[in-house]
Amino acid sequence: MDSQLITSLILIIALGIGSQWLAWRLKLPAIILLMVAGLSAGPMLGWLQPSKNLGNLLEPLIAIAVAVILFEGGLNLRWHEYRETHVDVKRMVSIGLLLTWFLGSVSAHYVAGLSWPVALVLGAIIVVTGPTVVMPLLKQAKLRRRPAALLKWEGIINDPIGALLAVLVFEYFVSGHSQGFTVNVLLTLTLVLVFTTLLGGISGYALAWAFRKGYVPEHLKSPVMLAATLILYSLCNQFQEEAGLMAVTVAGVVLANQHLRSIDELRRFKEYITIILVSMVFIILAADMELERLQQLDTGSIAWLLLVVFLIRPVVIYLSTLGTGIDTRERLLIAWIAPRGIVAAAVAGLFAPRLINSGYSDADQLLPLVFSLITITVILHGLSISWLARRLQLAAGDEDGLLIVGASPWSIELAKVLQDSGIPTLVSDADWNHLRSARLSGIRSHHGQILSEQAEQNLELNEISHVLAATANDAYNALVCTHFSPEMGRTQTFQLPCHQDDDTTNDLASTMRGRIALPERFDYDTLIRNHYAGWIFQCTTLSSEFTYEDYQQQRNNEEVIVAILDSNKSLLLGEDINLERLDPGEIIISYHLPRN
Repeated sequence: MDSQLITSLILIIALGIGSQWLAWRLKLPAIILLMVAGLSAGPMLGWLQPSKNLGNLLEPLIAIAVAVILFEGGLNLRWHEYRETHVDVKRMVSIGLLLTWFLGSVSAHYVAGLSWPVALVLGAIIVVTGPTVVMPLLKQAKLRRRPAALLKWEGIINDPIGALLAVLVFEYFVSGHSQGFTVNVLLTLTLVLVFTTLLGGISGYALAWAFRKGYVPEHLKSPVMLAATLILYSLCNQFQEEAGLMAVTVAGVVLANQHLRSIDELRRFKEYITIILVSMVFIILAADMELERLQQLDTGSIAWLLLVVFLIRPVVIYLSTLGTGIDTRERLLIAWIAPRGIVAAAVAGLFAPRLINSGYSDADQLLPLVFSLITITVILHGLSISWLARRLQLAAGDEDGLLIVGASPWSIELAKVLQDSGIPTLVSDADWNHLRSARLSGIRSHHGQILSEQAEQNLELNEISHVLAATANDAYNALVCTHFSPEMGRTQTFQLPCHQDDDTTNDLASTMRGRIALPERFDYDTLIRNHYAGWIFQCTTLSSEFTYEDYQQQRNNEEVIVAILDSNKSLLLGEDINLERLDPGEIIISYHLPRN
């Protein structure tokens, strides 16, 4: 086996995952660091030469990766989101798509100076808005549900349609310029979309049926789903190149909305694979770029890039959503946020050499233009989405919010203290009467089962970063933490200590529970007894005059520190509280009997 190939693949994976981790640490869009890593390892340092190192594996690898990524994108689309935004979504993926293609193609011809064939292919490529980039940005910005749904649905649906459109335009020009170009392209596109939508829907239903009936064991569900995705992609591509992208997207959407009990595990499996594939493909595409081509972009090409970002996108969104009743703030945000991603790069990399071989010499500008557009949009939109969303009041601020599950006198008092300290707090309980005190205190509350599908659809949790399960049922607390840990992170989910006299719940494995928020002696019953015995919460702000040592001197032995608010208003609970490193400006929230 070729050792150079193995080394290249390992380097690609290592750079990709390393960039993902560094992006998480620095709170930057991962795609920016992936591009930097790819360019550094490729044209700058010469460590990677994907076209040479991977050879004939390059195109199949990228094609399979894109198919899996779009299927995973479909798994993240929910019908309830579509019902809220269906008018705007339909306009954006029909009128908006055609307008983007038309304006992008015309400007590419007259401004960038490309021939009509290359300009029309380029116009089709820029239709896609990249779910591989949009989805991480939505998480980063903590965007509200409705604008997030609009961007998510647009990106995931436009990707396969844009790729198909590029295929049809390319085939027209390389097959002899047949008559009735516009009619033929639109008719073929419609037929392919109908066929692939039908086949993708049937495949999604078939998978769901097999899973529900128990024909596939639990340990094989994810592998079977992956294999079915690739088979569907390959089958549809036999009829029309890149038609499989639409089919796998539809299959993902259908499967995601079948209310399967194992859907969360399936989503997580696909998400892990997608992170690896996205990282690999971006590293490969960036490393394969020739810097000389980027340097050859003239003023016309630069002007075209600026037109796409600053004029065409806003005009398209304004015209396509005209009369839909969309909120002005949402329209402004969506008009700005349109990062291109992996599908645009992959399609450009696919068609550029084919167009050149067909006699269109200016197609050598296709990949540099698309790569430049990806770079510009990812940097501009990735670095500005959080700021703009907050300015438009469409996202949460920087504060760490807390979801408290279980409305008891103790938990409501804690919510009051946190809310008064500027921490967004939400209290949830299935009993309306338990929430009465919270409502009277002006605390945001949720009446209902927090684990229900209704709560998932209706609750805005973009301000929430921590969960505290504080009911009287230890097993239920563990279930709540297990439910929220994939979304919030296992380090951000906490529960009360288990009852000391209950051996059953004390024997729960640590992997099945949240982190313990308080010392073991402060279980639910003890907290309630202490509440009625007169215990209170107190906030103590440390300063250079009143240090933690001073606080320790006046603290009694029974007093418990519940939370710490650091100088950045970050919330620390349980094991995250480091009593050896408390600085001036930090706030200690303690629970104790009133001091004499």
